[in-house]
Amino acid sequence: QVQLVESGGGLVQAGGSLRLSCAASGNIFRINVMAWYREAPGKQREPVAFIISGRSTNYADSVKGRFTTSRDNNKNTLYLQMNSLKPEDTGVYYCYAELNLIGGSESQYYTYWGQGTQVTVSS
Repeated sequence: QVQLVESGGGLVQAGGSLRLSCAASGNIFRINVMAWYREAPGKQREPVAFIISGRSTNYADSVKGRFTTSRDNNKNTLYLQMNSLKPEDTGVYYCYAELNLIGGSESQYYTYWGQGTQVTVSS
């Protein structure tokens, strides 16, 4: 019904930048929350950045001032601009969405995950 497809990952040196994208498609009525999570080797998946109702943003302390998330509401696409990257930012980055489906109840929301994109920051 709904797909989230991430792109933009890769290998970058410390201090460099990357921009991730996440395109949502399918039977979407309204997207309430979109977010980025990451999973480093041997660690649990952790939240990185949230954008709520396309406007309000929240960031993990570890990325504040370096990462910026934004959303193109017309394209249902989420972005993560990552600057001043550090080796500890290495991991698989996942897109997350909480949304209402066309034809469904407005009180019923569904959550979806993308397949992940690898970000590797070398020192």
